[in-house]
Amino acid sequence: MDHSKHDLDQLRSEGDINLSPRRQAWAAGHLDEATQKILARDAEVFLHQSLSTPCLNVMQACQGSYIEDNRGRRLLDFHGNNVHQLGFSHPRVVEAITEQMNRLSFCTRRYTNEVAIELASKLVSLAPGDLNRVLFAPSGTAAIGMALKLARAATGRHKTISMWDSFHGASLDAISVGGEAIFRQGIGPLLPGCEHVPPPDNRHCPFKCGHACNLACADYVEYVLEKEGDVAAVVAETVRCTPFIPPLDYWKRIRQACDRHGALLILDEIPHCLGRTGRMFTCEHYDVVPDMLVIGKGLGGGIFPLAGLLAREGLNQAMPEKALGHYTHEKNPVACAAGLAAIEVIESEGLLEQATAMGAYARQRMEAMATRHDLIGDIRGLGLLMGMELLKDRASCQRAVDEAEQVMYACLSRGLNFKVTMGNILTLTPPITITRQEMEEAMDRLEEAIAEVSGGVQSGR
Repeated sequence: MDHSKHDLDQLRSEGDINLSPRRQAWAAGHLDEATQKILARDAEVFLHQSLSTPCLNVMQACQGSYIEDNRGRRLLDFHGNNVHQLGFSHPRVVEAITEQMNRLSFCTRRYTNEVAIELASKLVSLAPGDLNRVLFAPSGTAAIGMALKLARAATGRHKTISMWDSFHGASLDAISVGGEAIFRQGIGPLLPGCEHVPPPDNRHCPFKCGHACNLACADYVEYVLEKEGDVAAVVAETVRCTPFIPPLDYWKRIRQACDRHGALLILDEIPHCLGRTGRMFTCEHYDVVPDMLVIGKGLGGGIFPLAGLLAREGLNQAMPEKALGHYTHEKNPVACAAGLAAIEVIESEGLLEQATAMGAYARQRMEAMATRHDLIGDIRGLGLLMGMELLKDRASCQRAVDEAEQVMYACLSRGLNFKVTMGNILTLTPPITITRQEMEEAMDRLEEAIAEVSGGVQSGR
């Protein structure tokens, strides 16, 4: 099937491409002259890169489930860069940050502080198995880098196995294990020893398992582990945030394979840790304990950049004479206060149960839409990590790339914000604090947009 350069970029990306002609047309019809001038100023001073230059719009406020542009238009935010588990500007997180700034605003290296210790201790108490050791970093990408260094030190090996289509961050080490072309292509030599395998994606399974999945993709991981013989770690997202939801037995098979071949298992839960899937940690859905768990985004309460590496107790002595992270803001007390407050909100407000119940309601609404609109090919999700795949034809699974982009801009015009991943998946990640009324409004706007793009044609099924 022929694709334009723009369509091919969309198919390889975890976000919607910003150089789309439709982006330009939407901006011309929806952004006033003042906004266009601000966007022009942005483009004049920031390095240009795919996905973010030119920017979509200008924000002036964010609160709860909403973002607000500089003209005062409010949008329900089902994107949020996956930092907004608690919504935006949660008052308890703001209060904790403010109090901490007045008490201790920074912790210089070689010193510690009580709030950092409290957050680390809290994470250890919540984490499964013997994930008893913690290290903080200012970004998820940095935490992935620490995990890769620790795996090398602990095993004496340097090779990794990771997934095509995966995303672990934008730094050179992270894109080496990552699998998205838009971040890797044309960069030049990456880290050596980074092997890639197909992800557990039944929709595009190269092993042709179809609906009767035999976990051939898991067997292939073990095949590579055996053939290479000296792999330090398997590095993967527990659930791909587009999302792809692996079969329940997948991670148990990978865990067993790693144990047989002396490799560590590193699970990346940066986009959906701390409640988005209905559990504090997504690996709990699969009843596995990795050797390392990388978390971030929502850990900062939707305000502060904060990520963490949780490691098994047995890995504690792997680098006693080497620096693993040693980041300037490793134990930033203000960031740690935000993280501690975020966890307290999740627990006290019953947000794990909220994510499960609200996710079930949203998927029920979307499945009902699928009976009315042939454009909808698949509904997937775990808690409030949700996706709707749009297809031109369900039988052939032909991706509806142009239509997905049309739906996204039609929703933006109606006050609903989300991103499109892999060209045709509407990725829907609202705050887990979202109300029933807000979810109903979002689902109504989504169906209106799909009907508009479909020309009002409904399925006869």
